[in-house]
Amino acid sequence: MKQNSNTLRRAIRLALASAATTSLLTTTAIAEEADKPKVDEKIEKIAVVGSRAAPRSVGESPVPIDIIGAEDMSKAAGSDMLELLKGSVPSLNVHANPISDAATLVRPANLRGLPADSTLILLNGKRRHRSSVIAFLGGGINDGAQGPDISVIPSIALKQVEVLRDGAAAQYGSDAIAGVMNFVLKDASEGGSFSVRQGEYYEGDGDTTVIEGNVGLPFTDNGFANLSFQYKEADATSRSVQRPDAAAYIGAGVEGVGDPAQIWGAPEIKDDISIFGNVGVDVTDNAHFYMFGNYSERDVKGGFYYRNPQTRPGVYSNDGGETLLVGDLDGVGVGIECPVVNLTDRNVENIPAYQLIAADTELGRNCFAFNEILPGGFTPNFGGNITDTSLTIGVEGEFQDGFLEGGYWDLSGSVGRNESRYFITNTVNASLGADTPMDFSPGKYIQLEKNFNFDVSKGYDFDLAYDVNVAAGLEWHEETFEVLAGDEASFIAGPLTQQGFGIGSNGFPGFKPSAAGEYTRRNYAAYIDIETPFTEDFLMGWALRYEDYDTFGSTTNFKITGQYHVTEDFSVRGSVSTGFRAPTVGQANVSNVQTNLSSGVLVDSALLPPTNPVSEQLGGTELTPEESESFTLGAVYRSGDLFITLDYYNIEVTDRLSQSEKIVLSDADKEALKAAGVPNVDNLAQVSFFTNDFDTTTQGVDLVGNYSMDMLGGYATFSAAYNWNETEVDRFSAITGDFKVSRLENDLPKHRGTLTWSQQWDTFSGFVRMNYYGEYQGVHVDYDATAKTADATITFDAELTYFATDSISLSVGANNIFDQDPEELDFYDATGIPNNNWGGKYYETSPYGINGGFYYVKATYTF
Repeated sequence: MKQNSNTLRRAIRLALASAATTSLLTTTAIAEEADKPKVDEKIEKIAVVGSRAAPRSVGESPVPIDIIGAEDMSKAAGSDMLELLKGSVPSLNVHANPISDAATLVRPANLRGLPADSTLILLNGKRRHRSSVIAFLGGGINDGAQGPDISVIPSIALKQVEVLRDGAAAQYGSDAIAGVMNFVLKDASEGGSFSVRQGEYYEGDGDTTVIEGNVGLPFTDNGFANLSFQYKEADATSRSVQRPDAAAYIGAGVEGVGDPAQIWGAPEIKDDISIFGNVGVDVTDNAHFYMFGNYSERDVKGGFYYRNPQTRPGVYSNDGGETLLVGDLDGVGVGIECPVVNLTDRNVENIPAYQLIAADTELGRNCFAFNEILPGGFTPNFGGNITDTSLTIGVEGEFQDGFLEGGYWDLSGSVGRNESRYFITNTVNASLGADTPMDFSPGKYIQLEKNFNFDVSKGYDFDLAYDVNVAAGLEWHEETFEVLAGDEASFIAGPLTQQGFGIGSNGFPGFKPSAAGEYTRRNYAAYIDIETPFTEDFLMGWALRYEDYDTFGSTTNFKITGQYHVTEDFSVRGSVSTGFRAPTVGQANVSNVQTNLSSGVLVDSALLPPTNPVSEQLGGTELTPEESESFTLGAVYRSGDLFITLDYYNIEVTDRLSQSEKIVLSDADKEALKAAGVPNVDNLAQVSFFTNDFDTTTQGVDLVGNYSMDMLGGYATFSAAYNWNETEVDRFSAITGDFKVSRLENDLPKHRGTLTWSQQWDTFSGFVRMNYYGEYQGVHVDYDATAKTADATITFDAELTYFATDSISLSVGANNIFDQDPEELDFYDATGIPNNNWGGKYYETSPYGINGGFYYVKATYTF
């Protein structure tokens, strides 16, 4: 029997709203933790992502889709959305990157082994804006990634998350090479909940508090207003040992050396507030108004590398610790020449030449060394204030006449803004000498995006199994990246500049007014998407998208999908598609100076736009889009309470965009940098830039299975999910480098799996999850001498909930319940250098973090 797909769409939308109100859509196709009564077991899991026709159940979708319901997202100890999703989607890897510059502020996530900005993020089906944070030190795979900040989305605001594990650029545009995540906000017009969660790591640190609430309200007689908030704070953690050099200074009686001097761990998060609103109202019988958006803000602070009081270039010594860097406050050649201090003792106070300077004697008068004010060295703290706002307004409805009568239309506009204001404390602008402040504001990045969309769809009767759905649309997008200058002290060249003292706030020099600016790019797109049900058992989809950018031109992409029901219980499915990812405006224009370790030596490195003359001299060219070709082939089996999906995928990406290897500067390069106005050139050792330098092939398999049954006097669900993922770099040059290739191919585990048992009784529910992580490349301080193959590991998560009343529930649980440690550092690396020279204890590429077990308690009130 034929049915109009738009009528079906409206019917399913009503079903979804009802399901949200009664908390029925709380299961996930990939790790279904069904702690619900048996009466719910037949509820379908419906997704709107991946199709422009009527929403589909995950079993009827020709492409693999996972649905994680609100109840499932509440069963995790993680303090942000990425942690909640990581336990449900095995092909999603999330890293907490200690001492990683801006990547500390916004954590990157990797779907199917591709960088964070290769996954498109939607909110209620609309494109989500990017973060202003670019991960300059992104742990190899995420170097230079600029994706949306998912962590601002509180789980309590969500009805469900839909994860499309398939390339979808032809349907949604740039960034959907790895897949799409659609975050669907709650839309109930009544009821709500309030919860408080408190937890900490087994080590006794990282104390975390999360307070969150949601309320549904009627908005006139024909609408809803659903509001949510989340407030959280998290203390920093430390998984560090004392650095040998710092221990030696303490042993020599040097004052002011921290213990430990350098911290590896999670950053401190303060005043993290997110407010989300979702409003909808039927303005006529055939038109529906909607509006949703958010305001989010947080402060994040993490550690940097320890500055050794005898070797740090530009502050303490410029010859590797042979002699002390001494400033002549009268100016070179004026007055008495300052003494030369040969660093023959770890405690400079024991060196006679230094004593002349410290005592301000006649020979040391008007001479200055930083040991006088910072005798034990210093460790900067880097952080930022992240503010994220968005608003989407639209109207959707049904055509009442004309050739589109009965069709569906949707007109919307959205604006999203993300601002990152950086700060760095406990550091110096060495060129200012003793007059330097210790706290700096190096500047801001702002990402602003605007979207306008018009979409139509209509079912047509072509005498097939049911209506052929034809969808088409237009999109206009504007993206602006803005750099705002820092305070003057963070970038100024002080009076000691010409004597070799470093310019700008050490560790993260401020953005100079000459580097500030606003960069904008616009693009428009048109698409058509057709779903053809040739028979009741055979469905095919066809999508074509044209997109034109005012910077690098146009691109056209297609997608073909299909599903065939071999039997009532068994079907096969597959897709073939092309895709692209446009370089961001920030990646094309940003410049930055950062501190990193290179072969065990702390150096300053400049990131320059690829079209900067120095970048071009080293091989940089104007950025172009990444292009992809992908295909999937899978099968779906359902029999009673057993549900299994198996999907193979293959993704070829050419001209992949990433940050180049850090290239060592020659003297000629430095002179060119000075001419270009780059600060602190004499202390810069390296330069990097964004580049389209390499090609990759990523392939893998996703296996998902769920089974439900009555057991132990209650209702049980068993869920298993496995992912094999492998990336091979097919082409690269010295700009990318061998070690970057090794990180791309080996840092993430090739095998990952979860096995979950959920159990529901009348007054208790609980779950136990086993997480398997295969071998991965352990890397410390981001250079190849530290790399090794780390062992496969199994961790366990568990939670038990007691329903004290119909409204109150109490939960206790833990992630990594047996406190499984990550791979410990080898004491010596391949070159014989002690790996704990930098205070690390574990390889920070651990796929389950370096902090160990985390336990928590939670109380929830539902009304």
